[in-house]
Amino acid sequence: MTVSELLQHHGLSENPFKGEEARSDEVFTRLHRTGDLSTHHPDFEKIRGDLRRPSGAVVFGEKGTGKTAIRIQLAEGIAAFNAANPGARICFVAYDDLNAVLDRLHERLGGKNPLESLQKIRLVDHLDALLHQVVPRLVDSVLGDGPEETRIDVGDAKRLHKRLDLVTRRDLLLLQTLYDRPEFATQRTSRLRRRLRLMPPASAIWGRFAMVVVPLLLVAFWWWYSHYGWEQVPRRYYDYALAGLVALFAIFALKMGVWDRLALLRQAHRIRRQVRIVLRGDISFATSLRHLPAAYREAAHLPITDADEARFAMLDRLRSVLRQFGWAGLVVVVDRVDEPTLIGGDPERMKAVIWPLMSNKFLQYEGVGVKMLLPMELRHALFRESSAFFQSARLDKQCLIERLAWTGPTLYDLCEQRLEACRRPDAPPVHLLDLFAPDVSRAELFEALEKLHQPRDAFKMLYRCILEHCQSVTRDAPEWKIPRHVLVNVVKAESERVQQMQRGIRPA
Repeated sequence: MTVSELLQHHGLSENPFKGEEARSDEVFTRLHRTGDLSTHHPDFEKIRGDLRRPSGAVVFGEKGTGKTAIRIQLAEGIAAFNAANPGARICFVAYDDLNAVLDRLHERLGGKNPLESLQKIRLVDHLDALLHQVVPRLVDSVLGDGPEETRIDVGDAKRLHKRLDLVTRRDLLLLQTLYDRPEFATQRTSRLRRRLRLMPPASAIWGRFAMVVVPLLLVAFWWWYSHYGWEQVPRRYYDYALAGLVALFAIFALKMGVWDRLALLRQAHRIRRQVRIVLRGDISFATSLRHLPAAYREAAHLPITDADEARFAMLDRLRSVLRQFGWAGLVVVVDRVDEPTLIGGDPERMKAVIWPLMSNKFLQYEGVGVKMLLPMELRHALFRESSAFFQSARLDKQCLIERLAWTGPTLYDLCEQRLEACRRPDAPPVHLLDLFAPDVSRAELFEALEKLHQPRDAFKMLYRCILEHCQSVTRDAPEWKIPRHVLVNVVKAESERVQQMQRGIRPA
């Protein structure tokens, strides 16, 4: 007997338990888009918090407990909140693909091995990475670049110069200068300045004026001297005047062509050394800096040291700009930290990447909710830290969930939801207990699911029960109920597999 025949007999259009990864599970996608909280983890509302006042959360969970599912559900919940609150929307930032960030840092830091490079990561590197992720999307919206689905809604981009005050427009230009995509950053700086109707810096205007006017004065003086020079004036005076004009032109030329360019290059070099996750050169940064007012090129406004004040100031500027477009805050979700190539699931490498984020100043920053969905290995490392670390992180002030736990009844309800999602419209309701023989009780199913602890392993167990039962009966003598001995054998095998995986002696 085939699996499809068993499913069709029970009124199911597909196998509810074939999905193992939330990102590619069609059944999960259908379920969480309904907004039914019964499909969420019991701690979901605590993790999400009040979106009107975004807050942080630090969550630890084993593989398969639903961390990625929580991230997806957070994104959908925020989208629904934004639709209902267009004037106080929340910008969702998925900080879950760290491969590019870590690769760039490893290349820049030049450690002998990945761990040595990762141990040099700072909080400011993460702040730069977050800004580098949001700012290009914002600039895309203003300039009309990039795909529509990745942009941040800003309304009518052509009238921004009327909607935004001068300070906000300059802040947006500064953010683009520092954190835009490297390949077209210099061209987009000039395009953004024109779109925002910002004048070039006064020094550039007067410098260009002088570079044009002084040569014209030289030509005019030479022509006048040649045709109308006064004979009573000694020639040396004319030579002095001509030399003075030439010297004046040379001073302006040296200032514009050498001194100012060198000053910009020095400033750009200091920025490039500190903003390590943006792959731009000194010339690229310097070209963009030329479009900023002189006050914004001062050291106090730029990230030229490893102090975090400048980065938090940039974060404030970003929030101020977003607020003008109806975005009241940000929610940053950190997930899949064990998956990047340079980490490869190694706890020490994960610790080197994540520990800089364990800063109370960052986790409690106003208007920014940081949701950290972390592997259980980091929980074990956390409990080995010193009291000084705990005082710095102040996890007692965060929403701390030490372990994402699923009980047998909770998993049973989750499986029931999946069965309902796969039921044909013309079929009667089906329950999980209906798939099993009469000698299998609800309490026994609860106990079986309890042993597996988490959704992914529970789904694997039920999928294997269906598969082994179908393989043990023939089509001409079908049995539509899974017998108790199949459930017992599968639960035993799956429990051993989970224990071996947790001890690291089998891959999955």
